Amino acid sequence: MKLVYFTHSLDSCWNHGNAHFLRGVLREFLLRGHEVATWQPAQAWSLENLLRDHGPAGLDAFRAAYPELQAYTFDSEADLAEAADGADLIVVHEWNEPWLVAALGRMRRNGGRFVLLFHDTHHRAVSDPDALRHFDLDGYDGVLAFGETLAAVYRQWGWGDRVHVWHEAADTQLFHPPAEEARREGLVWIGNWGDDERSEELEHFLLAPAQVAALALDIHGVRYPDDALRTLAAYDAQYRGWLPNARAPEVFARHLATVHVPRRFYVDRLPGIPTIRVFEALACGIPLVCSPWQDTEGLFHPGKDYLVAQDGATMARHLTAIRHDADLRASLVASGLGAICARHTCAHRAAELLSILGRLRDVPMAMEASS
Repeated sequence: MKLVYFTHSLDSCWNHGNAHFLRGVLREFLLRGHEVATWQPAQAWSLENLLRDHGPAGLDAFRAAYPELQAYTFDSEADLAEAADGADLIVVHEWNEPWLVAALGRMRRNGGRFVLLFHDTHHRAVSDPDALRHFDLDGYDGVLAFGETLAAVYRQWGWGDRVHVWHEAADTQLFHPPAEEARREGLVWIGNWGDDERSEELEHFLLAPAQVAALALDIHGVRYPDDALRTLAAYDAQYRGWLPNARAPEVFARHLATVHVPRRFYVDRLPGIPTIRVFEALACGIPLVCSPWQDTEGLFHPGKDYLVAQDGATMARHLTAIRHDADLRASLVASGLGAICARHTCAHRAAELLSILGRLRDVPMAMEASS
């Protein structure tokens, strides 16, 4: 089976969370003997920003962790015939340009012998629906939505049973507990400041509780404006800058706990969708505390796999308990890691995608069970 994936950038994870999941899924397909071809635009803003800030060395961690992955570049419709040649399945991520989405749809309508899916891993369907309506999805066989509440939006738009829920997951070949435990200290948060989508929540559920719990706080990410950096400094949080995703496991391994603070759209408008960091943190065996989000799909067991804080005071109590209670830390680690290994690895998602393809082509296609 040949899978072709059009991504915004395979190389760069600078403010591009889908790259985390994509890398793991593509590697799973390769490990099982399938052919994979990844295509990305010749000028991708994520990659351009990474190279501007860190130079070519900014790609070293990705290349060391995923030597088997490489991407081809396209810059016009003329490249698409080569990209689609021999494909059984083409998946197009929603961070691509409308012209590309439309051109691949035309190829499918004009006799393309591949299944064509649109992959949505963002909140734009509710935060900026007009932007998504610029995409011409005529000719697409279906939509991959990274949560049920997002899938429901597409059903309202007329996709019916052609929308498929396909959650993100952890690449457990990279994200796993350290081989040998070393001293852990303080709290870490890995995430981008962004466009003030959660600035108040970060202060309420992360910065202030860490200070109350007397936990040193390290913060990694990009797009932190000067006023955000001043806020971090006011709480004695240490801003460490951008972190290559491939190095996140080693950073998790040095800290006692981490926190998940979802963006407002995932709390208010698309409840039930955890971001990739929830999967990655639990896979690394670090205790996790979440600000409020509803696990409406029953992906995890809140209170066992991770703790939930309904307000800042409860977050501070949870963090204090984790700091002092080794048994609590061990219990959270075991339960969270167990949930990932049982249901939420990239191997599971690769098998799910093949199952979706098999149904769409009405041809049984199976992948060996993940180990």
